[in-house]
Order: sequence, then structure tokens, then C-alpha cells
Amino acid sequence: MIRVGIYGYGNLGRGVEASVYKNSDMELVAVFTRRNPSDLIIKTKNVPVVSCNDVLAWREKIDVMIICGGSATDLPEQTPYLAKYFNVVDSFDTHAKIPEHFSNVDDCAKEAGKIALISAGWDPGMFSLNRLYASAVLPDGKDYTFWGKGVSQGHSDAIRRIDGVVDARQYTIPKEDALSRVRNGENPELSTRDKHLRECFVVVEEGADHKKIENEIKTMPNYFADYDTVVHFISAEELKLNHSGIPHGGFVIRSGNTGFNNENSHIIEYSLKLDSNPEFTASVIAAYARAIYKLSLEGVNGCKTVFDIAPSYLTAMSNEEIRAHLL
Repeated sequence: MIRVGIYGYGNLGRGVEASVYKNSDMELVAVFTRRNPSDLIIKTKNVPVVSCNDVLAWREKIDVMIICGGSATDLPEQTPYLAKYFNVVDSFDTHAKIPEHFSNVDDCAKEAGKIALISAGWDPGMFSLNRLYASAVLPDGKDYTFWGKGVSQGHSDAIRRIDGVVDARQYTIPKEDALSRVRNGENPELSTRDKHLRECFVVVEEGADHKKIENEIKTMPNYFADYDTVVHFISAEELKLNHSGIPHGGFVIRSGNTGFNNENSHIIEYSLKLDSNPEFTASVIAAYARAIYKLSLEGVNGCKTVFDIAPSYLTAMSNEEIRAHLL
């Protein structure tokens, strides 16, 4: 059994707990929290909830620590620190900062003789793999990534920080015209605005200035200013009734040509439609936790990404079973 620890118990941590339950070769050993452990009720019976301050006492009891903090401020500190003491996996998803994060974690893991894997999930993660596979198969081509329809938790949070906003959900939606052009092999040049629409459902305080809030959303740099954005003001009851889930998904498409004169065109498409973004992300992370455990038994150390992991390491099946049933 692979002994798993969960560090952080928000939406992702709860998803990891459920995923460990689904994997018969894994067992949850402990959940670590910054909150008061006695206030936290988890689903798995007879598993302790422990203060993060006591995590080092569990060094010999955990094979892989799955770190479920946020990418903005938690993971840049938590992953390098914990990689000094545990084999770790995280879901760091700030794409521009992945090289820096990799370097920091790699130094710590190598020094400690541990193995770490960063940026596991679906993007980065599964989508990253599909971009690599497709570009390797069709070197003469173009990549397109579309996200949604789904809830963007970071963008929703950005809206909630506006004065007068009580709660909000923001959906990222691919534009059908852009999707159709890509699927038709037109290889269009698409701007940020061309590819996605942002739709916002916002609950505001009584008496709040709707026009001011709408303008503040639509002009927010790095979030909405570069997109066509639609804002709906709704009641808290409607938000709870119709927008309480965290669905997501998207498409990775590569359009390319083969032949000496590019006489043949091809489309590779990979898509996801997810009822629960955090639960699916957690399921990907659990598979990579298994891979990290296998590699640790081989004495591998340092930081890895999904690009470095052979597919056979992800499954509980033997190599013989994989060849017999999946090849």
C-alpha cells in the first residue's frame, strides 16, 4: 500500500481524499491543516487530522505527501520545504513561473534524496502531455488550447474582491466560431479575445452601483480587460441554486500537415468535460503520486514534471497487464 498524506484540506484536498479512496493500492495516513485540527471533519474514518506544525513527526510514516495549497502564495513555499523531508506532488499552475518553481523544488529534493513532481493536473498536466504528443507527431502545425465551459476560481475570486460584491462565479467559455475554424483546419491567428468569452454572475450588496461594478470587472487588467465579458447581477439564492458547482474542461487541438507539398492535413483533438474541476485534478495527482512512489523505490530523486514520467508508472496494473489489455 502507498501511504499518502494530504497537506491542506480545501476543495483539492477533499478531492484527493476521495481519489485515494478509489485507488485500492493507496491508503490515507493523515491530513495536515493550518486550521484547528479538531474543527476539521474528514470523510475517511480512523485517519487523524494533524496540525501542519507537526508534519515532520510523520517523515517515516508517509510515502508521498500530496500538497493541496494554492499556487499564488502557498505552493512556492510549501513544496520546496516539504521536498526536504517527503516525496511530494503538487498542482502548481502558474504557467509563467513553472521554471522558477521547478528549480527551487529540484534543489531541495536533490539535496534530501527525495523525489518531487510539480504541476500535476489537467492544465498544466494532461493538456501539457497532449500538446507535446501532438507537436511531436505533427511538427508542421499549430497548437490551440481552449478552456471551458467552466468556472474559473481565480477570476471568480478577483470579482469577489471588488467593493460591493458579495459573491460571484465567472465562467470561461470557448467561442464557437474560433473552435470551428480550428477544427476545419484553417490555422487561424487568434487573439485572446477571439478565443474565449467570460461570463460573470455577480451578487452585490443592497444599493451597490451596478454600472460601476460592471465597469470595474470589464476593465480589470490581467483578468477581463482583454476579453469580451458579460456581467449578470443575480440574487444570492439564484447563485446558490444554479452556480454552486465547479465544472470545467476544454480542448487541446493541433492542426498540421504532412507530405512533401503539405498535401494532407490532420487534426488531433483532446477534450475534457468535468463536473468537478478539483476532483478530476485530484484524480490526476493521485496517479502521479503512484508514479513518484514507484520511482522513489528505484532511488530516483530531484524534481520531475509530467513530461518525465513514463505512462506505465501511472497505473496499478503490471507491465504484463498493460501490454495484454491496453496496447
